[in-house]
Amino acid sequence: MSTPTPTPSMTARTRSRLILLLIAAMFAAPFAAALYLYYTGWQPQHTKNYGEMLHPARDLRDMQFTRADGSRFEWHHEDHTWRVLVVPPANCGASCEELADKLRRIWIGLGNNAGSVEVLWVGAPPHAGFRTLVPLSADPSLATKLPDAARTDAIPVYVVDPSGYLILRYAPGFNPRDLRRDLTQLVTGGVSG
Repeated sequence: MSTPTPTPSMTARTRSRLILLLIAAMFAAPFAAALYLYYTGWQPQHTKNYGEMLHPARDLRDMQFTRADGSRFEWHHEDHTWRVLVVPPANCGASCEELADKLRRIWIGLGNNAGSVEVLWVGAPPHAGFRTLVPLSADPSLATKLPDAARTDAIPVYVVDPSGYLILRYAPGFNPRDLRRDLTQLVTGGVSG
């Protein structure tokens, strides 16, 4: 029995099918790669935050915050101001001064974006204050909303979005560069977790 020799029309049909499969593979490959990256948890470095993302975010809008002049502090989403929240222990002395200086340097490092960031300091303000450091007193139940309590030698720092949700935590002894990077991402476009 002899093998049939391919006719020119069969070869053209096979070539057309191969070309069609190749085109389909070219369209499917990026989709398959994206699915793989998504399900393995990969993220580009420039969109990854440095602080610890809090899941779920803690709602601070129902907390009573009072400014030093006695007026109530309100959250206003439309002002697009991000807040760094510090809740130090009473009489933390040098630790508070050092942290306030670190936050002042971060704020200065934000350059043109510095106007979109305030530092909310709950308790007696440090001597090393700066223009956007806002001293506040807070509802005692604020401690229940925070993931951890500050100690004299270990003061965590938090980031609050413009609506009043606590979203990021920085452990005591955090790298100031990390907070500055996250704040820059937040005020210019966003951070994902």
